[in-house]
Amino acid sequence: MSYRVDVAVRVEEALAELPDEGRQEVMETIAAVLVRPGVWPEPGGWDVALLFGPRSWVAFAAYLDGIDVVDVGWVG
Repeated sequence: MSYRVDVAVRVEEALAELPDEGRQEVMETIAAVLVRPGVWPEPGGWDVALLFGPRSWVAFAAYLDGIDVVDVGWVG
């Protein structure tokens, strides 16, 4: 099954400011969220969940057909 990913404007801005290594890791962390719907919060609510990569994190809300990435971070 394919899922959609919506990215908040501030996330797009944060990704643009990261070095290539950071952007790559954050994108891999977002991909890890997509393949693990069991870690998603209840779809359609206001709950946000966090998933951590080696040096990154992604905050996201869930919908029946995908996620909304609301914040990201990377420690470089």
